[in-house]
Amino acid sequence: MTRLRVSMSFFAALLWATLAWGQATAPPPQGSQPPDDTPSIKLGVMLFTDYTFTAAPAVKDADGNTVQSSAFNVGRAYINVTGNISHLVAFRITPDISRETGSGSSLNGSYTYRLKYGYGQLNLDDWLGAGSWVRLGIHQTPYIVFMEDIYPYRFQGTMFVDREGFLTSADTGLSWHYNLPSSYGDLHLGIYNGEGYAKPEANNQKAIQLRFSLRPTPSVNVLKGFRVSGFYDDDHYARSDRKTRLIGNVTFEHAWINAGFEYLKAKDRPLVTAPETHANGWSAWVTPRTPIGIAGVFRYDSLNPNSNVPGPSENAEKKRGIAGVAYWFPVKKGVSSAVLADYERVHYESVLAKPNEKRYALHALFSY
Repeated sequence: MTRLRVSMSFFAALLWATLAWGQATAPPPQGSQPPDDTPSIKLGVMLFTDYTFTAAPAVKDADGNTVQSSAFNVGRAYINVTGNISHLVAFRITPDISRETGSGSSLNGSYTYRLKYGYGQLNLDDWLGAGSWVRLGIHQTPYIVFMEDIYPYRFQGTMFVDREGFLTSADTGLSWHYNLPSSYGDLHLGIYNGEGYAKPEANNQKAIQLRFSLRPTPSVNVLKGFRVSGFYDDDHYARSDRKTRLIGNVTFEHAWINAGFEYLKAKDRPLVTAPETHANGWSAWVTPRTPIGIAGVFRYDSLNPNSNVPGPSENAEKKRGIAGVAYWFPVKKGVSSAVLADYERVHYESVLAKPNEKRYALHALFSY
């Protein structure tokens, strides 16, 4: 509870300082445009669809035949409801689909909706500058969505640390975001349940997550897309069972190419009677794009899920490669649509006792 008390005290001090700063700020000059406090609401959608042919591993059908599976899928179906109550207060509600897997449910196998985002937001633009806010509810954690805004192919699959189960993109909690002056970077600090948006809180432990991103040369045209970021997640499965994630990354954004590299170190002890496991890994990717909408994605992930516990799996690696060609349709700003043909291969070292994977897919994105 000490960690939680310290963190909550920090948030309280932060809000107090923000309000005090706002009250001390001089009133706007005469003739300036007052803020727009007209309530508003907007509706948006985001849809991921795909056809995937799994070349390996093969599976058995109901008659015992060995077959290579294939399926049409819907990976995401957001219904985004966003709005402003005033220029200070905003909200978002976003349900998303999930495959029902409960064996006793009449909906077993069906797509069902569940809440992905549901939060209120206090905008701090009047005191801390544009893009500063406090959010309460189910909302974005500091790292995953930040990276997805740079890596444009989330509709092919999740980011490295998300796909391998080390982090989740949303959770229930309280967080604060601040943009540094002159576009030098940003800071996102939050306290979350730590279980992810799909699960309830299991105990009294909370995850404290912090991401800091620095843009060293925001005024240099060619280099302004270069950023260095650090992220830390301090959590516990139970009081004595540590769960931490440390990530460092370098990213670059440009009109015709985005690229990134991230390195992960994780520590997990699910039970006090179990040894603490250390994992590490990295991911590198590049996404070139042409003026006519033809683009590509090339990505490589490498994970060592156990780097310290003696045994057959110690230092065994899992490796993933993704390559694809995409076409982005010409659309107006604020909306997007694309198709992607890609190949994905996952290789496990033999001691991990898992079959290698090969998939060919056609993915599509529709966002409004």
